[in-house]
Amino acid sequence: MTLIQKPYFIEATDIEVPVSFRQQPMNGRMRVMYRRSFLYGGLGTLAACTQSEEPSQVTTAVERHQWRMVTSWPPNFPGHGISANRLARRLGELSGGRLEVDVFATGELVPGLEVLDAVSRGAVQMGHSAPVYWRGMIPAAQIFGSVPFGMLPNEFNAWLYFGGGLELWREAYAPLRVIPFLAGNTGAQMGGWFNREINSVEDLTGLKIRIPGLGGDVMKRAGALPVQIEPSEIFTALQTGVIDATEWVGPYNDMTMALHEVAEYYYYPGWQEPSGALECLVSMNAYETLSDELKLILETVCMAENDYLLAEFNARNRRAWKNLVEDHGVQLRRFPDDVLQTLRRFSIEVMEDLAAENPMSGRVYESYKTFATEIGAWLKITEGSITEARGSL
Repeated sequence: MTLIQKPYFIEATDIEVPVSFRQQPMNGRMRVMYRRSFLYGGLGTLAACTQSEEPSQVTTAVERHQWRMVTSWPPNFPGHGISANRLARRLGELSGGRLEVDVFATGELVPGLEVLDAVSRGAVQMGHSAPVYWRGMIPAAQIFGSVPFGMLPNEFNAWLYFGGGLELWREAYAPLRVIPFLAGNTGAQMGGWFNREINSVEDLTGLKIRIPGLGGDVMKRAGALPVQIEPSEIFTALQTGVIDATEWVGPYNDMTMALHEVAEYYYYPGWQEPSGALECLVSMNAYETLSDELKLILETVCMAENDYLLAEFNARNRRAWKNLVEDHGVQLRRFPDDVLQTLRRFSIEVMEDLAAENPMSGRVYESYKTFATEIGAWLKITEGSITEARGSL
């Protein structure tokens, strides 16, 4: 079998891959540093002292923090990785250099699937990842990543900020002394890339598919064989036949990873992740050293990045989707109705089992489900009806 030789990701200028991704080297540590020369110094707090003509001496403490952030993404990875870089840069800029953050891509300090553990141990102060990866440490975390056939980003944000979701999220992570901040969303995702057609539920039997979290549990009940591998390994695994299919994100990310070159069919809808939340993880010990002002800056930057990244994904996916179909001849397929109905039934079973696994998961899912039912009914008569009525403009 002849392998396609290329780096992790291809350049795709027609879908506006960020300049920083195209120009930065793909190896070496990405340092998001915007220091002025007079700010560059040691770690911790520096004291600036002034001596007056009076006998007494006045000392003013200048707050300085030098943090490290580990991520689950390859260097300068479009969307996720660029988002982590941007978040770190804005923290430095808005804090006037008082909170500087070095960003480390997956594998540079720790593997991508060990980000939460590194923050929890205090090895680093921050992490950037996705809640779907932490089922082994915090079973309830998966619900904050995405629920199969669950809420879309607009609904999810409403639940977090006005439905008690954020309080539950932080309570779930508290035993690890980690504070999660919502810091991005990929929007509704695609169903994934397949090297075999899915015409019935039987076609899922024995399918080796890279799919994490709750979606993987659903696929397992349908007869598939879920595989958990890091994002940087997906292309090669699909190319060499280690896996038969993979879900990843959407056209923007999928195209830059060249998945259309190693898989034949592109399926939708992305039932497994209708809302792909990303998180900024902060060590509770490190957080407690910040002043109230820096805590507010951290919270505000994360909220702003959440909105910005969702808008970016929606805009770039729109163009990349057309590019894949029109220029690359990708075979876009919709999952058959009977397959979706079966996966929906298994999804309910998976969520009920998770809720029964431990009290925290039960409380989170009950809150999520109640809010989803109520807001879904409201949005059906507002956004849903408007979308249907406007047709094609």
